[in-house]
Amino acid sequence: MKKATFKLVILAITLVVLFVLSFRYYGDWLWFQNLGYESVFETMLWARLATFAFFFLLFAIVAFVNIAIARRNGRFIRSFYSTGANQPKVLNIAGDSKFSGYVWTLYLLIFSLMMGLGTMNFWELFLKYIHATPFGVNDPVFGKDAGFYVFKLPVYLFLKGWYLTSMFIIIAGVLFSYATDKAIAMKGGKPVLHPRASIHLAVLTGFYLLGVAWSYLLKQYQVMFSTKGVAFGASYTDIHALVPGYRIMMILVLIVALLLMIMPWLKKWKPVIYAAIAYVVVWVVMILILPGAMKQYIVKPNELEKEKPYIINNINLTRKAYGVDKIQEKPFPADQSITWSDIQSNRNTIENIRLWDSRPLIQTYKQLQEIRLYYDFKSVDIDRYPFQKYNQVALAARELPASQIPGRARTWVNIHLMFTHGYGVVMNPVNKVTPNGMPEFVIKNIPPQSEVPLQIKQPQIYYGEEMNEYVIAHTTMKEFDYPKGDKNVYTTYSGTGGVQLKNVLRRLVFAWTFSDIKILISGYITRDSRMMFHREITDRDKKIAPFLMYDGDPYLVLGEDGKIYWIHDAYTTTSMFPYSEPVRQNLSEKGVNYIRNSVKVVIDAYNGSVTYYVIDPSDPLVRTFSNIYPRLFKPIQEMPDFLKSHIRYPSDLFTIQNAIYNIYHMTNPQVFYNQEDLWNVPTEIYQESEQRMAPYYITMKLPEGDSEEFILMLPLTPSRKDNMVAWMCARCDAGHYGDLIVYSLPKEKLIYGPMQIEARINQKPDISSELTLWGQKGSRVIRGNLLIIPINHSFLYVEPVYLQSEQSQMPELKRVIVSFKDRTEMKESLDDALRAVFAPAEAGAGSIYTNISPQVETAPETPEKPSDKASEALQYYNRALEYLKHEDWAGYGKELEKMRKVLEEMAGEKKK
Repeated sequence: MKKATFKLVILAITLVVLFVLSFRYYGDWLWFQNLGYESVFETMLWARLATFAFFFLLFAIVAFVNIAIARRNGRFIRSFYSTGANQPKVLNIAGDSKFSGYVWTLYLLIFSLMMGLGTMNFWELFLKYIHATPFGVNDPVFGKDAGFYVFKLPVYLFLKGWYLTSMFIIIAGVLFSYATDKAIAMKGGKPVLHPRASIHLAVLTGFYLLGVAWSYLLKQYQVMFSTKGVAFGASYTDIHALVPGYRIMMILVLIVALLLMIMPWLKKWKPVIYAAIAYVVVWVVMILILPGAMKQYIVKPNELEKEKPYIINNINLTRKAYGVDKIQEKPFPADQSITWSDIQSNRNTIENIRLWDSRPLIQTYKQLQEIRLYYDFKSVDIDRYPFQKYNQVALAARELPASQIPGRARTWVNIHLMFTHGYGVVMNPVNKVTPNGMPEFVIKNIPPQSEVPLQIKQPQIYYGEEMNEYVIAHTTMKEFDYPKGDKNVYTTYSGTGGVQLKNVLRRLVFAWTFSDIKILISGYITRDSRMMFHREITDRDKKIAPFLMYDGDPYLVLGEDGKIYWIHDAYTTTSMFPYSEPVRQNLSEKGVNYIRNSVKVVIDAYNGSVTYYVIDPSDPLVRTFSNIYPRLFKPIQEMPDFLKSHIRYPSDLFTIQNAIYNIYHMTNPQVFYNQEDLWNVPTEIYQESEQRMAPYYITMKLPEGDSEEFILMLPLTPSRKDNMVAWMCARCDAGHYGDLIVYSLPKEKLIYGPMQIEARINQKPDISSELTLWGQKGSRVIRGNLLIIPINHSFLYVEPVYLQSEQSQMPELKRVIVSFKDRTEMKESLDDALRAVFAPAEAGAGSIYTNISPQVETAPETPEKPSDKASEALQYYNRALEYLKHEDWAGYGKELEKMRKVLEEMAGEKKK
């Protein structure tokens, strides 16, 4: 092959690669530009290119120099052997060296590309290293700021790995070069290196060992993440055996490396051999033997005493890493002394008790409000809106995912041009029920009909939780907007979302990107058409800021401006916070050991605009990212007030913090060591099966609060016990947002936990028999979420019961169970159940709960004395009929029994 031809081939391959990459990156740049984040894209792109170029050139230069030296030495060796009188037998590996120049060029090109491309995904490490922000928290062993471990140590570990890999490849290449140049001779049946080759390889091996020495230096810092002790982080054995061992090993490796590097002048192998033997001996003693022996004979006999300082380190830094050190711990008497008057005085709390569990509610939404088969509700969100008063509501977006379009209608035009968006939302108060057990909608139907002071002016949803197909809006093909009777209403997009396809180049780019030639040739597309992709909100914000972790539950907000928004909680995380116990959640497969909810992401459902608001500017990670991307983040003060009022504490973060606090509320090292006071998340019954209770949003007045507020809470139980030991909450409303409180219950009292209440429900004959009877009539009984409601230093337990036909997927709310102290009652409405629990005589003041379902008027337990027995019997008969009307079989039986006794008395008097 001629050199010119070879160069042309390389140039052609390079141009093809650049052409493909330019198409890909140009399409992405257009998308970022449409959102106003082209600077973010350019920062990430240039960081990738700079990282690749630096390591590509670094490897290429070092490898080229060493290969050049090896080839020059090889030519000398070949000439030496070719003139010798007694030329020894050589290992001829390469054969004809006619193409050696091409071979070494390909070697340099291929491995330089490998070592460059392999670094491109680590560009973020270097940006964070350059813009590192101190944490202000030092590790207690080496005195390093936590920022060293989060921002710098990962870079050092990466560079160490890259350096050792590069040196290994270069040494292998040099060795191959010497072999092909006949520098390996056979003497006495053994291969022997020429002195020039052996010195070159010795120096390179010395440089390789410098990397090994560096790895031992870094290993001592990695003990901050050790799992060998009783707590996560450096233990007694790590500090007193491994760290000294690593330091000694580093010194010995440095000695061997320096001896090898001065081999051109030393020219003696014995010092190197002695140093290498010392290295092996020390490695066996200090790394293999000593740590195990120290742990077995020094630590374990006195484990608590030896490990106590390191347990304290783990407790303190873990609590800081997850923010649980800021949890306020307060006592909660749990005196269980509330009365009917307390129920009345906490009317706002009672009227916001969530009777509609989001799990059966989503099925009801689908049956009642999807309207057409191509619509879908992905999830139900819980929020609060100040209509006439503070109301807790459930709401969901009516989306139109491509998967819902019937098979025969799944044409390219329908999927990408016509069925482009969902339409409207549904909303219902969490406590309101119609007489037939359905949710009482305050926003419903298509077009949206609102019964509250909240109007949806822009109901189209182009960006949502299920929008996973690209669409092209504003084409000559009218877009389906919503159904209207036997006809459909059509529309044309008028927003700013998507990339405008104003020229053929852009259409070509996206045709290439999506492997769809129709984008280029379709006659429906004009220069005003807009290409919308990354429409799924969990993908959209992650595409812009992939360095953040995101909550699994983005939620819907209806703005005062008539628009629909999504709020998505974003987290800054790391797995490199010293001494902090890692947790594994959906946020990250590898686990994290530091987390902050520093960013709130707001996405416009119509235009697709994405705004990142910093809610925790004290977080060092978000400050670092703000330095890297100065145009990405905005302060929370710039968020519109109507959106601020809907900020809530994220459930994923709360779950993680709760998991940590269940262990790390034990701040006494001895208690922690013995795990004496380990807490757990309780279980509950849902659909007749036991499952772990999830945190739930409720509206209530905290013991120290002046009025009701929106909180996220979860009861807690001791490990392997069912009684409640505490409850944890996060405040969501402005002024106290993010405050975490744990209310500890008296240890001398038995406070029922969720499963104990569930057991009491199962053991109550009238309740269990009625639920069993329902389940035998072709219906399925669904027991909803058990809510524990703190009221005035007492707990009220509420569980809704739904009935679902086997032929239908539409659960109906049929009963509400209320439990307090030793009383448990199941009634048709919450008001009835509360009255039954808090004694009819005391509850005679009137209903506090309206618009639920017909109430069963409960007469006094002891009837007034009638003028005659017949009047008394008639009272019992009428009340029995009332109970029968509402299918309260227990009450019906009691009234019949009382009537029977009166009639018997009347019969006895007649005989007399």
